[in-house]
Amino acid sequence: MELLLIRHAEAKNAAACDAERALTKKGRDQAAKVGQFLKRYDLVPDLILASPLVRARQTAEIISNGAAATSPTIESWLACGMRPATALKELCAYDQFQRVALVGHNPDFEYLASSLLGSQCSGVHVRKASLIHFSRLSPPSQGACLEMMLPVSVL
Repeated sequence: MELLLIRHAEAKNAAACDAERALTKKGRDQAAKVGQFLKRYDLVPDLILASPLVRARQTAEIISNGAAATSPTIESWLACGMRPATALKELCAYDQFQRVALVGHNPDFEYLASSLLGSQCSGVHVRKASLIHFSRLSPPSQGACLEMMLPVSVL
């Protein structure tokens, strides 16, 4: 399996609660860039899984539209606080897909990326709307090959 980690794009600072923070105009533009990049470089995921928080759902929907991918599936385990072991366990249910994208949050993605690279501490900085591409992921075992890590500014 190939795994794409995409942190949610820029969100507003204020909302009734953290879970309801929506994307800013800049965030919508960032998500659109990611979707266009995936389509242009033939990296369209077979499946997009997104956190239920508004900013992640919106990011996933915009990426899906821009990449001409299927609509995102919302997964509660991708909400803030996800642990690498949880992600790897949950991904087992999707092993029939060749390329899966996860849209979620930090520090969760920093921990997951570090874990996949064999580190126990977070030595990976995941910027908003950045794209990390891993190949040769075979859950539930840890480990994968890092193909690329790109901030949205270069997409």
